[in-house]
Amino acid sequence: MGIDAKTRLFGVFGNPVTHSLGPAMHNAAFNALGLNAVYLAFGLDEAKGAAEAMRHLNMGGASVTIPHKTDIMAHLDEVDDTARTIGAVNTIVNRDGRLLGSNTDAEGAMRALETQGTIAGKKVTLIGAGGAARAIGYGILQRGGALVIANRSEEKGRALARDLGAGFSPLASLDLDGVDILINATSVGMVPRIEAMPVSVEGLTPRTLVMDIVYNPLETALLAAARAKGCPTVDGTAMFVFQAVAQFELWTGRTAPVDLMRRTVLEALNSE
Repeated sequence: MGIDAKTRLFGVFGNPVTHSLGPAMHNAAFNALGLNAVYLAFGLDEAKGAAEAMRHLNMGGASVTIPHKTDIMAHLDEVDDTARTIGAVNTIVNRDGRLLGSNTDAEGAMRALETQGTIAGKKVTLIGAGGAARAIGYGILQRGGALVIANRSEEKGRALARDLGAGFSPLASLDLDGVDILINATSVGMVPRIEAMPVSVEGLTPRTLVMDIVYNPLETALLAAARAKGCPTVDGTAMFVFQAVAQFELWTGRTAPVDLMRRTVLEALNSE
């Protein structure tokens, strides 16, 4: 990758970001398409600094991650309807000095699920009530799925269900009978507690699609248990890659090299 005075700068803003797989993935994509661009990781304590950096450095675009996805909205020139409804921005595009905020998490999750079939008319149970769950739930409803939120904290779960216009079930009494798609949008099962599962797979049938947003480990205990029952599964790298694909396409107007981006992420995870 050659860097010169014409190289366009992109990056990810968050804290911490030293673990980010974004630089490896996006730089591989820029290189594959012959684009004179570079993507770096920037650890910042406040969202305002991210917007100021983009303006001062004339950055082409940026990813936004924890803890700035909500706070950054106040410092942008425009926020699209999807990001405003979700209440978070994970993507910024610099259009001639105007900073435009979007959210590709919902689209990324939907494209990941749709590698296994359609969502419209399906009964979907979504575990979690945080930011990821909000984005995924929004996407499910936009695609015509019938959504039920399940969460350990009933207060938070009911609040998200009310905001989205979805059903709610306490996690402790969750019934998976008849569920077409089950999604874990919590951190349960992530390293180091890799043996943990957010819910028992009792009641699942081989026709139930199971997705886990956790990607470390790549095959969580939930996915392993679901696979043992014959269920099709979608691992956590799929949503991560597809949300980045949507970002790349917003920034460049070019079709992203999806297979290369996924391969780069898997290689990075394996090397760790």
